Amino acid sequence: MAAAPGEWSPADATRRINACARDRLLDLSLTVHAEQRLTERDLLTADLLHVLKTGFVYEKPEPSTQDGYFKYCVEGKSPNSGNRLLRAVVVPDGRTELKVLTIMWRDE
Repeated sequence: MAAAPGEWSPADATRRINACARDRLLDLSLTVHAEQRLTERDLLTADLLHVLKTGFVYEKPEPSTQDGYFKYCVEGKSPNSGNRLLRAVVVPDGRTELKVLTIMWRDE
């Protein structure tokens, strides 16, 4: 079993999450909650991917429920967000997996 990725600075998290989202081997998993939020906001998985590929992490992460893993908030706009900022909460594994916990409008 591989070691957990540990805690990253916002700049490092931005770089790593963007690169992971662009990787052709990306393993993207969404919680039921995240899927429901996409539906409620009339967003597509492609919108979420756009935010993960181009968005920024501005804040320090919070610890996840699994030791050594952290939750990061990625913020950005997507083609279907109507010029509104989105915030996706993700837990990266440090390689090619991103687990999306939720997605929300940044201004709510």
